[in-house]
Amino acid sequence: MLIIVLFMIAMAAVAGWWLSRQGLMAKPWLEEGLAAAAPGTGAVVPPVAKVGLGVFLAVVGSLFALLVSAYSVRMQGSDWRPLPVPVLLWLNTALLVLSSIALHWARTGARRGAMEEVRAGLAAGGVSALFFLVGQLMAWRQLDAAGYFLASNPANSFFYLITAVHGAHVLGGLVALSRTTVRAWTIPEASRVRLSVDLCAVYWHFLLGIWLFLFALLAGWAGDFFVICRQLLS
Repeated sequence: MLIIVLFMIAMAAVAGWWLSRQGLMAKPWLEEGLAAAAPGTGAVVPPVAKVGLGVFLAVVGSLFALLVSAYSVRMQGSDWRPLPVPVLLWLNTALLVLSSIALHWARTGARRGAMEEVRAGLAAGGVSALFFLVGQLMAWRQLDAAGYFLASNPANSFFYLITAVHGAHVLGGLVALSRTTVRAWTIPEASRVRLSVDLCAVYWHFLLGIWLFLFALLAGWAGDFFVICRQLLS
């Protein structure tokens, strides 16, 4: 429960900052300049897709908060036997970081109208993310070969569940990224794919942040954080 509350507070802060940058807090009667989607008001209205993505990320974040909370509670059981984190996860993490950097490069290129950078960034980001998923499957096979089966221990079950849920979101993002990449190779104007690239980059940065926290959790580094939080709120 503690983790859920802390995560919700963090999500509310991030959501407030993100929405303020989209212009939702603008006061039309005080704005001057060109109107965007609200003619005659001067207010800058964000695309519906951006608002939708923000809501979706809040829901996804809540899902992972529930998983982390359940993990932190279940790990207190006497039958909990932590499994060793495969070394391959370090490489997978580096691949996801590289993918996020590539998407940021594509986003910057789209803002500057440099289509070559957009195409290269999207392609590099997609390939890196695909290799990340392949690496996760290989890590699963390594654990299975070492005898760490899904149902043999609660820690094993949580490891497979958490990495599977995160991998499913990466796979879903790859579908959207693939569509954006195809559009980028068929449309010469960067302005026409800028919104799609922005959405992909924001989603990828979000997935990276979630994975870094999950990795720290699975590796056992987040245990001290849980203890400190319980002491502060006790």
